[in-house]
Amino acid sequence: MMMVDDVENGSMGPFVDRPRTFPAMRSKTYTPLVFRMLMGINVRVLIILLFLGLGAVFYIGSRTSPIIVFVFTICIISFCFSIYLTKWVLDKDEGPLEMTQISDAIRDGAEGFFRTQYGTISKMAMLLAFVILSIYMFRSTTPQQESTGLGRTTNAFITVAAFLLGALCSGAAGYVGMWVSVRANVRVASAARRSAREALQIAVRAGGFSAIIVVGMAVLGVAILYATFYVCLGVDLPGSLKVTDLPLLLVGYGFGASFVALFAQLGGGIYTKAADVGADLVGKVEQGIPEDDPRNPAVIADLVGDNVGDCAARGADLFESIAAEIISAMILGGTMAQRCKIEDPSGFILFPLVVHSFDLVVSSIGILSIRGSRDSGVKVPVEDPMAILQKGYSVTIFFAVLAFGASTRWLLYTEQAPTAWLNFALCGLVGIITAYLFVWITKYYTDYKHEPVRTLALSSATGHGTNIIAGVSLGLESTALPVLVISVSIISAYWLGHTSGLVDSSGAPTGGLFGTAVATMGMLSTAAYVLTMDMFGPIADNAGGIAEMSQQPESVREITDLLDAVGNTTKATTKGFAIGSAALASFLLFSAYMDEVAAFSGNPFKEVDIAIPEVFVGGLLGSMLIFVFSAWACSAVGRTAQEVVNEVRRQFIERPGIMDYKEKPDYGRCVAIVATASLREMIKPGALAIISPIAVGFIFKLLGRLTDHPLLGAKVVASMLMFATVSGILMALFLNTAGGAWDNAKKFIETGALGGKGSDCHKAAVTGDTVGDPFKDTAGPSIHVLIKMLATITLVMAPIFL
Repeated sequence: MMMVDDVENGSMGPFVDRPRTFPAMRSKTYTPLVFRMLMGINVRVLIILLFLGLGAVFYIGSRTSPIIVFVFTICIISFCFSIYLTKWVLDKDEGPLEMTQISDAIRDGAEGFFRTQYGTISKMAMLLAFVILSIYMFRSTTPQQESTGLGRTTNAFITVAAFLLGALCSGAAGYVGMWVSVRANVRVASAARRSAREALQIAVRAGGFSAIIVVGMAVLGVAILYATFYVCLGVDLPGSLKVTDLPLLLVGYGFGASFVALFAQLGGGIYTKAADVGADLVGKVEQGIPEDDPRNPAVIADLVGDNVGDCAARGADLFESIAAEIISAMILGGTMAQRCKIEDPSGFILFPLVVHSFDLVVSSIGILSIRGSRDSGVKVPVEDPMAILQKGYSVTIFFAVLAFGASTRWLLYTEQAPTAWLNFALCGLVGIITAYLFVWITKYYTDYKHEPVRTLALSSATGHGTNIIAGVSLGLESTALPVLVISVSIISAYWLGHTSGLVDSSGAPTGGLFGTAVATMGMLSTAAYVLTMDMFGPIADNAGGIAEMSQQPESVREITDLLDAVGNTTKATTKGFAIGSAALASFLLFSAYMDEVAAFSGNPFKEVDIAIPEVFVGGLLGSMLIFVFSAWACSAVGRTAQEVVNEVRRQFIERPGIMDYKEKPDYGRCVAIVATASLREMIKPGALAIISPIAVGFIFKLLGRLTDHPLLGAKVVASMLMFATVSGILMALFLNTAGGAWDNAKKFIETGALGGKGSDCHKAAVTGDTVGDPFKDTAGPSIHVLIKMLATITLVMAPIFL
């Protein structure tokens, strides 16, 4: 409620003709406690502490493996590069006073909501940590853990520490995403007064800073945790834990990251889309004013939402994607190395960390390849921003292929199968091609340069209903190509791994699952650049809002509109990339779950028979979970948007001078409404996602005891996880693509096609865009996190299902 009181007390002076000044949303800016403490320390002391910390990290790394030292080095160099990007962006001018005042209002609103939201999430995380601790204190341990003396208490505190570290790093990733976007938006708007190319470069480098930090933190967090456990637990010493079993201790980190990302995505998504829907329905449809018009009372809330929903939430989302994929691949690599009796399994276990370290390097090259040397002009930009971003992506992919091949030869070469590394390199190539195809397919279905979106825009000419029908059918159709691509990639990677020549003691091939893990790493080997393109979208959107509100010339708005339309496409392509990687990562996590159940139970667990009634019911419950979760997420946006619509209508009625620029809207009231409502509404769908798998597993475990089926609980949870993953992939593809297509169909009409802004065709397109908002920015992205969180929570809770 602190933030609500703050925004309510903002000064809202008289509204003069064509206003150029705007109030701050809060009386003072918010700086996290950790940063305030660091700023209070003497600089020399801080430098000494920094060097001591680095020394401790490298000492632990050197005690673990030279590979870990290499990973630490790359991550620290990348952080230095991100500091360079930050300084470069912040050195750019913020433009005239009216721009900076609007930017300050957005920044304060975003930081205020972030503080309140993450305060709520941190309390829930502490509660869940206590629950995990209690469960682990009374759960069973694996035979391997018992033989090494790793007791229940030690295991419990290890899992809780990993969970809290994952949650902390995920929250920090979200904060970094939001911090840079609220400072870069005004600089992009200011640069658009001079050059489209310069504005593009600032937006890309700002997004690049956030992406490098997010990926670097994910890699560094897992590496530090692995090295710390390796040294403290005396791994590989006589009578101690084997290095191949160590990755199982990291699952808490992935669960903590997923937990925070789910609530960040839900809360941020509800906030941004409720404000957007409310602003559009009353502003555009009822009052006929442009998007981001300063007369719209919900406009500041809408711009704040771009930062807390698209930037902070997406940063946490991709952080947990990478963390979950690294941990699952480490588990599968360790399991395979153990079965094949490979003498030094560290290369197979640490391979994911090295791949993502190279991701930082190749993505940095891609970011730097986008230069601002050529002036694209103000009125008619010479180059298409999407083409420039695609060139950068192509550069990144080229170097990623080279780095991936080198990594496989370095770490995956073994005398037992001298050509196995080449098969795994081809698995990585399958993943990289899959990522490129996902980006291209999503671009085809969501970019208005292609037929699907233009056909959708044309359907608006015959009314609102036909626009909705066309959008739904486009979204449903768009699931086909991605599913075919995922299917081919999984089978291809599995076959390449299976034929790699690695066999167990009985002579059976064992590399298939690790092949799919390597393909997933290949798909995510350009994750930092893809996240850069994603962050570009909301920064460009905010820049357009600042240009509109500060009454900049039409030429400036043309540039920001062009960047915004490209940003919509990059956001959509990133969501396609995210769901593709989520599908592959969930397959890995599912396999890791089956391995863990087998380890705890002492019985083989390699298949799930859905012909067993209870197991089939588990699958139905998993599919149902996806639909109910999506429904609750969308309805949360609808209820909050209704409050915004009523408030905006009230202000237009009670303050008729708003439309004539004679009275100032109460922006703070709308910010307060969406902030309070989104925090309230995110709890129910989030709790459903966390409680459902635990409840189902526990209930069917008890039923299994009564019917003498000891693994029934684990089998039903496996079925639930499998069906939820399949349903979630299809649902997310439908929601993301339909929403993105509706948005860009509206943008296409706003370029002057089919009657342009204000026409009946445009109003129908706005309705479609409104329907698609909760699809693409709330429910769809939340499902990415949901299907991975279901997998990580089952990994953490697997012992209680037995």
